[in-house]
Amino acid sequence: MNVHEYQAKALLREYGVEVPVGKLAMSAEEAEAAASEIGGTVAVKAQIHAGGRGKGGGIKVVKTPADARSAAAAMLGSRLVTPQTDVEGKLVRRVYVEAGTQIDRELYFAILVDRSTQNVVVLASTEGGVEIEAVAAETPEKILTVQVDPLVGLSDYQVRNLGLDLGLEGKQAASLVKLGQALYRLFVEKDCSQVEVNPLVVSGDSVIALDCKLNFDDNALFRHPDIRELRDLDEEDAREAEASDYDLSWVSLEGNIGCMVNGAGLAMATMDIIKLYGGSPANFLDVGGGVTPEGATRAFRLILADPNVKAILVNIFGGIVRCDVIAEGVIEAARSIGLKVPLVVRLDGTNAEQGRKMLEESGLDIVSAKGMADAAEAVCKVARG
Repeated sequence: MNVHEYQAKALLREYGVEVPVGKLAMSAEEAEAAASEIGGTVAVKAQIHAGGRGKGGGIKVVKTPADARSAAAAMLGSRLVTPQTDVEGKLVRRVYVEAGTQIDRELYFAILVDRSTQNVVVLASTEGGVEIEAVAAETPEKILTVQVDPLVGLSDYQVRNLGLDLGLEGKQAASLVKLGQALYRLFVEKDCSQVEVNPLVVSGDSVIALDCKLNFDDNALFRHPDIRELRDLDEEDAREAEASDYDLSWVSLEGNIGCMVNGAGLAMATMDIIKLYGGSPANFLDVGGGVTPEGATRAFRLILADPNVKAILVNIFGGIVRCDVIAEGVIEAARSIGLKVPLVVRLDGTNAEQGRKMLEESGLDIVSAKGMADAAEAVCKVARG
């Protein structure tokens, strides 16, 4: 789960991280009032779940409250396109008005999970304000990495050494140690999957989080109702949000073949083989190992909510759940929603023969395929009409 910058900075303040003074504004008038209250030069920042806002015109530095009003009026209600959005961009519903900050240097600092080592890792770089992916591709030697032993936690000396490598000394290095430890506590206590501060600016003797991105582990949100309340459904794909309510893993795509699969790996392979046979998947949908008839019906409704879908492929490997149970769910779902698009079903594993027989005897227009290649070829053919 992602949160907005203003929400992330509120959490940083709770953990003692120094961030600029800022106020949320839902209108141009509120932005003007916020700028007047803060005083001096301020930055007006569009609040969307995407990076690269500055490149898209979503961050404006202004010197007067009137200019803050004008900047907010131009942003609010517009669709902001950045390198991290699609061509339609994201609708700006709120802006954050933040005090200007003296910037001596810009650094990068992040904490995330390194899957290759199964440890938490701290990343730092002198190349702050730049997309870290570009730094990794062009000058990887500028990315500093520290592995954190989960039994010991992040040590002061590890952050202090990073500070020295970043060219920080004295009070600046001490400020980095304070920030690093605070961010690590936040990362662990709130079950974050990523804490990224970019840029982390050096201002006098301090380091200040000028921008921050927080991601949280969805599977741990039950432990953090306060974090769950920060979720902004307006920033999420409506079907992805609905799918999460049903414990379904969904990602919207741009094709015309709906996919319902159990298991993330099988779902990826299904999309690959659809592409191999000349088709284009409309979604990634993992219904999990314990899909029920009710779950199948919900999945079908999500798929059919996309008007571009011309055919559906159900690809199930029966292990935890039997194929005859899946077949029952597919038949029930197809009947209850009045399925109007071609349906191809491939069942394999436990009770696959019984499941295929149930489909064939259902009286519904369902193509039963025995292998993934047969299923992909069939669904691509019917999708083309």
